[in-house]
Amino acid sequence: SVLMSRRRYYTPNEVATHTEAGDCWVSVLGAVLDLTPITAAAKDSPQVQPIVANAGKDVSHWFNKETGDLRTHVDPVTQLETPFSLQGRFSHVAPMSPRTDFAADFELPWWKDPKYHIGRLSQSTRKIIVENTLTQQRHTIEVCSEETINEIQDRYRECNQHCGSYTWKRLGTVLDMDKTLEENGVHDESAKFVEHGIEEEFYLPVIHLYFNDDLTEA
Repeated sequence: SVLMSRRRYYTPNEVATHTEAGDCWVSVLGAVLDLTPITAAAKDSPQVQPIVANAGKDVSHWFNKETGDLRTHVDPVTQLETPFSLQGRFSHVAPMSPRTDFAADFELPWWKDPKYHIGRLSQSTRKIIVENTLTQQRHTIEVCSEETINEIQDRYRECNQHCGSYTWKRLGTVLDMDKTLEENGVHDESAKFVEHGIEEEFYLPVIHLYFNDDLTEA
């Protein structure tokens, strides 16, 4: 799949948009993996089907969170400890007995191979309103609580490719671009407003963008 830009963190909603064999992401134990190279190359393989069926989802329950290895169980027939998967054996999981259709042509299984890891899954997301004071345009965007303002600016670039030419402020105070919203004193108070049934447009924090004189290169 084509990434517009590699991020440190992704929202669950971002992962959830990659749901096909030709564009397949999953999250595993806090990591986001792009498995498209596996699923696109063998989309008709039975071992790929469990992965594609869960594309865009979190599959942490397939793994032991302490070791990062596959969960196992004792097979009732063989009495051997074998990988446990409700949806059947999937790519890079060895069969119980030798088979000609199992290609051990990989150094590490996909859940341990860093080449498939593209970032981390945000543990907490929030929404903000970004208002361009020059054009009066407003955009509501979902961001990761772990992201700095610089990283949020990268997200917002889809709305305004020249956003680097603006000063970011909250209530008149210039934001530190290397700190998170929380570290800048922009606290997430959405829970208490949601609890009282208040519409988000009335409580989401508004970040104001003030245009600097010269346009930077897009």
